[in-house]
Amino acid sequence: MSYTISPNATTVTNTTNSGTAGSSSSSSSNLTNDAATVTSNYNTFLNLLTAQIQNQDPLSPMDTTAWTTQLVQYSQVEQQLQGNQYLSQIASNSGANMSSAVDYIGKTVTASSDTATLANGSASWNYNLAGATANTTLTVQDSNGNTVYQTSGDTAAGNHSFTWNGTEANGNTATTGNYTLSITSTDASGNGISNTVGITGVVSSAQQSNGTVTLTVGNTEVPLSDVTGVSDTAAASN
Repeated sequence: MSYTISPNATTVTNTTNSGTAGSSSSSSSNLTNDAATVTSNYNTFLNLLTAQIQNQDPLSPMDTTAWTTQLVQYSQVEQQLQGNQYLSQIASNSGANMSSAVDYIGKTVTASSDTATLANGSASWNYNLAGATANTTLTVQDSNGNTVYQTSGDTAAGNHSFTWNGTEANGNTATTGNYTLSITSTDASGNGISNTVGITGVVSSAQQSNGTVTLTVGNTEVPLSDVTGVSDTAAASN
C-alpha cells in the first residue's frame, strides 16, 4: 500500500487496490499476516495524515471527506480480519477437541458430574468420602429440583458407588430422564465431611453441540472437560 501527498499538502491519495486490503485467507497464518499488514499500513496512513494536517496551508485547509472515508474503510477491514481470525481459531479448537473426543469411544471414563440419566430402570453414580462418617445421606432429585428418593449411604472413607432403580419414595416409577445425586455426610459431632460425586461408564459416542464437545457415558451425556479419568474398558472390567 502506498500514499502520495500532493505538493500543497492538502490531499492524501491511497493507491492500493482495495480488494487486496480486504482479502482474507482461510489459513490462520495468512489471516495473521493480513492483519499485521493492515495495522502497519494504517499506522503509516495516520503518520502521513498527521504530517499533512500539521503542514497544511491555513488559507486553504484540507478537505476532511477523503481521509475520513479512508479511516472508516481501514476500521472495517481490520474488524473483518479480526472476526475471521476468531472464527478460524474456534474452528481449529473445535476440530482438535472432536478429534480428541473420538479417542475416548470404547474407553471407560470417570467424569465429575452429579447428574446421571435414568434409562432402562437404572441410574448410577460414584462418590468419594474424604473421611469416615457417622451419617451419609444420598438424595436423588429430578430436573426440577424435587426430591424423589433418599437413602443412607456408605460411611467408610474412600470411593463408593450407588445405583438407583428408578423407584421413587412414594413407590412410583420415575420417568426416563436426568437426575441429580447430592450427598450429606457428617461425623458423630455433626460436622460436615467433604465428598465428591461423579459417574463412570463406557463412552459410546462423541458429539458437538453449541460449541461444546460432549461424550455419551453410559446413558449420560457429559462435557469432555468434565472427564477426570480414563482407562481401557477390558482392564476396568477385570
